[in-house]
Amino acid sequence: MSAAALASGPSLAERVTDLLERVDYRLAVTPEEKEAVYRLRYQAYLREGAIGPSFVKKLADRFEDSPNGYTFGVYIDGELASSLRIHVASQENSDTPAVDAFADILMPEIEAGKTIIDNNRFVADHNFSRAFPALPYVTVRLGYMASKFFDATLGLATVRKEHQAFYKRFFGFTSLAEPRFYPTLTKPLGLMSIYQPEVRDHAAKRYPFFWSSYTERRMLFERPVPMHRMPMPQRPHLVHEDARLNA
Repeated sequence: MSAAALASGPSLAERVTDLLERVDYRLAVTPEEKEAVYRLRYQAYLREGAIGPSFVKKLADRFEDSPNGYTFGVYIDGELASSLRIHVASQENSDTPAVDAFADILMPEIEAGKTIIDNNRFVADHNFSRAFPALPYVTVRLGYMASKFFDATLGLATVRKEHQAFYKRFFGFTSLAEPRFYPTLTKPLGLMSIYQPEVRDHAAKRYPFFWSSYTERRMLFERPVPMHRMPMPQRPHLVHEDARLNA
């Protein structure tokens, strides 16, 4: 392709914005949705040599149903294209994959009162990745929205050494620790982080597709109120009638 053709092509922001028009973010809730994500993970990690073959052909771990975790499927035209799992680490609940692997580095931050977004299990379908080069940006956008919604101090990425340059160049991550053993994987992952309060605004200015509305963030991350914590319904009209009859 000529330099002139490249120059006349759509920009990164335009490609991501166009793809977002076809994307649906879904929290994996049903057994079928979770099964599809676990199988996508297995295929992606097996292709990279990060896990060995398994008879069940799916990849899940003890963090799947954590109360501070969110597993998303990213769908393009209704088909599962990628997935990202997000854990919110705080003093209330610090149990996340990154904290498990890098407790010596992360627990002091949590004990100091910081909220940390642990972005993990980022995988993509091979065919969708080839057809849509903007897919990684659409997927990691979930992490930026989580950071904004939970007002996080730090955002984390656990990344293989050969992928760290991409995270540094495009997302502003810095390396916190050399690769270590990571749950269920045969290849070690390094710990990278970004200081969210500064990066959020900067990223949205540089890449407008990272912008999100409060409504979008709330729909993705707000937990329903448990029934036992909901206030008892009031019956103002009946109370009014009783007061009138007893007057």
